[in-house]
Amino acid sequence: MMKIHVRKGELSGFATEAAVAAHFEGETALGGAAEKLNRQGKGILAELIAAGDFTGRWKETAVLYPKGGMLARRIIAVGLGKRDAFTADRLRCAFAAAAQKVRSLNLRSFATAADFADSRLPADRAAEAVVEGAILGLYRFCRYKTRDLEAHQEVGACSLLHSDGSSYAAVKRASRAAAVIAEAACFARDIVSTPGNEMTPARLAAQARESAVLGSVACRVIGPPQMKRMGMNALLAVGSGSCHPPQLILLTYQGGKKAEPPLALVGKGLTFDSGGISLKPADKMEQMKSDMAGGAAVIAAIRAAALLKLPVNILGVVPAAENLPGGNAYRPGDIIKSFSGQTIEIISTDAEGRLILADALTYAARRRPAAIIDLATLTGACVVALGEEMIGMMGKDAALKEKVASAAGRTAEMVWELPLGEAYDELIKGEAADYKNTGGRWGGASTAAAFLEKFTDGLPWVHLDIAGPAWRSSDRPYIPKGASGVGVRLLVDLLRAWSDQTDS
Repeated sequence: MMKIHVRKGELSGFATEAAVAAHFEGETALGGAAEKLNRQGKGILAELIAAGDFTGRWKETAVLYPKGGMLARRIIAVGLGKRDAFTADRLRCAFAAAAQKVRSLNLRSFATAADFADSRLPADRAAEAVVEGAILGLYRFCRYKTRDLEAHQEVGACSLLHSDGSSYAAVKRASRAAAVIAEAACFARDIVSTPGNEMTPARLAAQARESAVLGSVACRVIGPPQMKRMGMNALLAVGSGSCHPPQLILLTYQGGKKAEPPLALVGKGLTFDSGGISLKPADKMEQMKSDMAGGAAVIAAIRAAALLKLPVNILGVVPAAENLPGGNAYRPGDIIKSFSGQTIEIISTDAEGRLILADALTYAARRRPAAIIDLATLTGACVVALGEEMIGMMGKDAALKEKVASAAGRTAEMVWELPLGEAYDELIKGEAADYKNTGGRWGGASTAAAFLEKFTDGLPWVHLDIAGPAWRSSDRPYIPKGASGVGVRLLVDLLRAWSDQTDS
């Protein structure tokens, strides 16, 4: 992972393989670090802009090779787009493009400055966006590559220069936090990208244990014998067709006051989902290794919260299982008594995520948390409704939904609220049991959430269906094709805001 070094000083006074300078589209006057580099280079950037070879268009890059008088061997200009459209997320995207340009030049390091002469984005927030964009934009999953390894060399370091002494400490703190959060998202991407033959429920539990060691997090794993004694029959049923037994991963972080109830984060951990007896079509089934993206996000977010020493208490619950057909597999028509005592009629074994979450949500609710948030790649219906860009959000607690939506806005991991209500409750009523595990073809995202609500014991709760954005079909500026790590940055932002409210 690329190292971030925050240094006092001017970018123009720093010796580097490449100095990255940003510029707004359509402006002839240079500002901030770009203006100082231009002056040192005797108008080199101004000439490029005057010639029309660089306009500052969003994510546009250009490489210059100054002749003498400069400490930087190269200048990489990156476009920020129109000033009136400037946001933290557009800045993330721009610096992802700049970092990728550095890598394409086969360089091992670069330097930049979070100085864009735009008062709408304070220096610390700008630095945070720069660091996140660069780290997330450089991510690649190359663990299994054995050929052409020279093509997979990575950028090792970024130096972030800042000359304003009054805000230097804030910039350094923000940069460190951004690096922790971005690395946590990359950690989640790694987990999701690992194939199912390696990322079994036991291996996911091992990843949680290894992660917990880094940040004062207690990790406990419940296996099938104890699950059976406890009555976690829904989780056991989903894993019954696999030779890899299910695991219930419990993470506890105590950063707040002892008496404060925790915020419970519950993440679906299907390490591979074939659909079970209700077998999925073969097309794109290989992507079902990503069905544990919610669980990966919870593990990674708690890791980041602990490393940041956030003053908040967190309970993480990740039910992990592999859903395969087999002689012991559960069947359509089966009736299962869940951990809550409520009974469930199985209509489809491919509606398994809500079953493992039912037992996990019951466990979380019995700990009486302040609120519960679950993340799950739950329904194809949500992807049909919202595509790959949006997380489906459902819940009935307005204050909690507002907190989640605010975190989504700050991180650009955007949510769109879908409805819940009695009409959806009617669709999941069972004929031979309390509930059935599908509500039919229509409104699938909402009926799935209505089912989950039955296991939250009336506590404040929000369900995030991340089925669309968890696995990308094409590259985005700082999100690669494949595993996105969605939810990690949203959850950490929510936890930071939660701890601020707790302290006030």
